[in-house]
This record gives sequence, C-alpha cells and structure tokens, in this order.
Amino acid sequence: MSERPSALFDVSSLRVLGGFALAAVVLFAGAPALLSDFRLGLLAKFLCYAVIAVGIGLAWGRGGMLTLGQGVFFGIGAYLMAMHMQLADAAAAHQDVPDFMQIAGINTLPAFWKPLQSAPVTLLAILILPGLVAALLGFGTFKRRVKGAYFAILSQALTAALAILLIGQQSLGGFTGLSDFNAFFGFRLSDPVNRRMLFFIAAGVLLAVIAIARQLRNSRYGELLVAVRDQEERVRFLGYDPANIKIVAYVVAACFAGIAGALFTPIVGIISPADIDVVPSIVFLIGVAIGGRTTLWGPAIGAIGVAWAQTTFSEHFPSQWTYFQGALFIVVVGFIPAGLAGIGPLARQLLERVHRRPAPAPEVQVATP
Repeated sequence: MSERPSALFDVSSLRVLGGFALAAVVLFAGAPALLSDFRLGLLAKFLCYAVIAVGIGLAWGRGGMLTLGQGVFFGIGAYLMAMHMQLADAAAAHQDVPDFMQIAGINTLPAFWKPLQSAPVTLLAILILPGLVAALLGFGTFKRRVKGAYFAILSQALTAALAILLIGQQSLGGFTGLSDFNAFFGFRLSDPVNRRMLFFIAAGVLLAVIAIARQLRNSRYGELLVAVRDQEERVRFLGYDPANIKIVAYVVAACFAGIAGALFTPIVGIISPADIDVVPSIVFLIGVAIGGRTTLWGPAIGAIGVAWAQTTFSEHFPSQWTYFQGALFIVVVGFIPAGLAGIGPLARQLLERVHRRPAPAPEVQVATP
C-alpha cells in the first residue's frame, strides 16, 4: 500500500508555492527590468495599496466586515513615518524644528513629536498604534453587536473625522500635509538606487502580508471567522464570542494598513489629509471587490489593477475614468460576485456543464406496413 503524500507536497500546496514564486519573479526581476524608474515608482505606490487590500480581504471577504475606514490606520502609519523623516531632516540640518514649522511660526517642537526622533520607537509605533486604535474601536463596536451597514457608516465617519482633524493641525502640516523629505533612515531619496530599494521593500512586504493572510485563512481561526460571517448566532451558541474573532481580523487589517502608510510616505514623498479621506478608503474597497474579496490573491491584484488603470486611463480620458470605474464596480458586484479572480472557476463550471450535457436520444423510425 502506498503511503499518503505529505500535505506539504500536495497539489494545493504546490500551487500556492508556485503562485508565490511567480509573484516573486514578476516583482523582483520582471518589473525592474521592464519598467522605467518613473513607472517602477508608480508600481511601488500601487503595492502599498495592495497591502491595504490584503487586510480588507481578510476582514471583509472572510469576516464580512465592510471596512470603509482603512484610511484611518493608513494615515496613522503614514504620518508617523512622515514625522520621523521630518525630524531626521531637521537634525541633519542642525535645526530644532522642521522647515514647515518655522514657516508656520512654530519654534518649539511639540511634545508628541519628540518620541519619533528615535527610529526604533517610530517603527514600533507604526506596528502597534494602528492595531491598538483598531482594538479600541472594535471593542466598542463589535461588543455592542454593531455590524453591517451601521459598522460601515461608522468606520467611514471616523475616516472623515480624522481628515478634518488633520486639516486643522498646523503642527502636522494642515491641509497641505507633510512633504519634502530628503532621507529615509539615512538613505538619500534622490538616489535612484534607493528608490529601487523602496520598491523591493514594498514588494517583500506585500508577499509577507499575503503569506500571513493565507496562514490565518487556513487556520482554525480562519474557519471561525468564516463561521461568524455566515452564522454569527450559531457561533455564539457554540460558546465562542464573535466579537473577539472580529476584533482580531480588524486589528490585523489595521496593522497591514499602517505598514502600507509607512511605506507610502517615502515612496510618494508626501502625505496629506486628502490621501486618507473618505474617497481613498472607498477606492481601496473597490479594488478588493473587483479583484475578488474572498480569494487570497484577488484583493492585491485588484488593487494594483484598479490603481494602474486609473493612472493610465486618466492620462488619456481624465473626465471619463470615474464613470468607467463605477460601471466596472457595478458589473463585477452584480454579475461576478467573486470578482475577476472568480472568472476562471466560473468558466470551468460552464465548460463542465456543457460537457456533462447528455446527447439527444436518436430518433426511432417506425416502419409502416
């Protein structure tokens, strides 16, 4: 009797490993070889969106939480990194405060800026603070059984409130935000080699968060998360607290968004309230829905594809792109609920139905006497 092959080498695992290998080849070899520095910088920006999308896919696709407020956590990570970079530039120029503060008449560094003079503290804050905020928000909403459209509206309102708050804070750049960064942890951003380094960092982070999301999806926790999405009351009857299960997914998605924001700042070179407002949060969600919110790779591919299409089409059809984006979202949600990632399985099902269709019975001719 032949032994059963190890799960590590079954078809599903090999397919997953092949997907990661293909993605690594495309990102680390194909893209740098085929794209110009400008296009590669755009792709690095889109990879940040993809990192956010992976978290949304986990929270929304697996957990059923319509997260319209990922801009909050994206903004926390982005502003933390921007503040550290501003302080590093000021220290290199032997200044007490960054340039924009001097222009605004602020001559003393605010107290909440001082901890971010340390690089390790900044990195820890980027990793911890978005998740901590998400845990507090999740505890206050999920424990009170707020879900569905009410949770979506609440999360979107928090994003709008944060954007309005930042606009009124001159110590954070106000409406224009923070920009004009010179270095990223000692590396000059004007150097093309360092710009490519940022792209490779973003690509590596994207593959890492996808691997983490896959591990969570395939674990016992992932099964509970799907069960909460489909039958929350039954899960509660079995002795589990659905609120705790939701909070974990919400915190993981928030941490992914915070990391994406921290990468976005040095890649793009600016962060402002407009980048974390309601509209960007909705665009994040559109990319996930179009790519396939219940799949592993769909959210990332959808976010990159939508961002790339927006940049490409808006260059030629600036006034028509919004209508095309809305129409695409409606078509996908209405007719392809699994997103573009579900087109392949849907086509295979149709082909199987065609092949299984029984052939018509031959006609029997009755001879007349």
